[in-house]
Amino acid sequence: MTDRPGLFDPVLARGDTRAAVADDAWVAALLEVEAALAAAAADVGTLDREDADAIAEACRSPVDASALGEQAAASGNPVVPLVAHLRGALSDAAASGVHRGATSQDVMDTAAMLVARAAIGAITADLRTAADAAAGLAVAHRDRPAAGRTLLQQAAPITFGLRAAGWCSGLDAAADALAAWRPAVQLGGAVGTLAAFDGHGRGVRAALARRLGLVDPPLAWHTERGRIAELAGLLGRAGAAVGSVATDLVLLAQTEVGEVREDVPGRGGSSTLPHKRNPVAAVSARAAALAAPGLVASVLTAASLHEHERAAGPWHAEWRPLTELLRTVGSGAAWLADAVTHLVVDPDRVAASLDVTGGLLLAEQATTGLRERLGHAAAKDLVSAAASTAQDEHRPFADVLAEALAGLENPPADPAAEVRALLDPARAVGEAAALVDDLLRSRNPQHPDEHADRGARPRNTEETP
Repeated sequence: MTDRPGLFDPVLARGDTRAAVADDAWVAALLEVEAALAAAAADVGTLDREDADAIAEACRSPVDASALGEQAAASGNPVVPLVAHLRGALSDAAASGVHRGATSQDVMDTAAMLVARAAIGAITADLRTAADAAAGLAVAHRDRPAAGRTLLQQAAPITFGLRAAGWCSGLDAAADALAAWRPAVQLGGAVGTLAAFDGHGRGVRAALARRLGLVDPPLAWHTERGRIAELAGLLGRAGAAVGSVATDLVLLAQTEVGEVREDVPGRGGSSTLPHKRNPVAAVSARAAALAAPGLVASVLTAASLHEHERAAGPWHAEWRPLTELLRTVGSGAAWLADAVTHLVVDPDRVAASLDVTGGLLLAEQATTGLRERLGHAAAKDLVSAAASTAQDEHRPFADVLAEALAGLENPPADPAAEVRALLDPARAVGEAAALVDDLLRSRNPQHPDEHADRGARPRNTEETP
């Protein structure tokens, strides 16, 4: 039985990660570790296989997470009452093999590795879904000029495909980094010496690692929390990647911009305003990303304060923020996958954004285009003066620049036509198309060079004929 979703979970704990870090999942991981520890002891000959099998069978019986949590208050962790429960369900011979040689932190930390691994699997799957959808947008809009923005102001043209490629790149990198993280088994006994294993500790640890598919480290890491800190950092990086894309989507979906929208029928409404079409998925992904850094800080703070061989408090302080960090980043990844997969790009609004400034977006290109005719300094002065006049008088930059060209000592034959050529956004996007191709080829070396051969366009775009 999985935990019942809380009031905020459908919004703030979306996706498969919620179940992966639920209380029942934690208890299942603790039981899996205890069963594997007994089996590992049998593997090296320090426990009869029959007793190990009996322990494994006891570990398959359900344990109530809430009751275990209540009982944990007496000892400070849930492993102590769990071990008592297992021993009470077994014969004396088998009971003596439960938890043999281990300390509570060995089991809790190893269970945390199992929980984190399952959660990371769900998170990376959603990150890759979002990245794939962004790659599809990059293909579909490879050559579509769009307004590039810096400091929330229009700066110079890019292509919408390049913007989507940037989303894809960040999400891919975050997913790859998380997938490369390798969880390790924890087994050291009370103070990390393996003394209670009678000389078989390293063999048991290696067998336990094999059975659980975890790294076998040379030493216990009870107070050396580098693995936990690294995991927190990687999750923070994933949250940042999610947040960056989600923020772009929220801004691009603003009424005044309207370059994108989430196409999910029945979603995005307001309790008061009938006209609202809120980008719920992007908003929820952004909410998760905003919550992640504080949780990262909590985990890192705890990790930095472990003392001597076993910590008094910092270890306990990791459990909740690490669990919540996994859940929160997982929610953000799931929501973002939803948002990008259902994203619709409005080509007309993308084009309209290019015209908002009356051509000012192309001022740099105009300067470059006039250098041969006027020289660098004169071209810059003429364009700067025209841009200033256009802004001060609220007139289209194209009109002002055409007038400035007509007033030259040797004006062009058709100043308006020359300005139209100078202010063509398709000529101002630099190597955007090639950069998109580079990104797509890095994901798929078989990606073709020619745009015409790119295959079917994804379902989540709209194109003008």
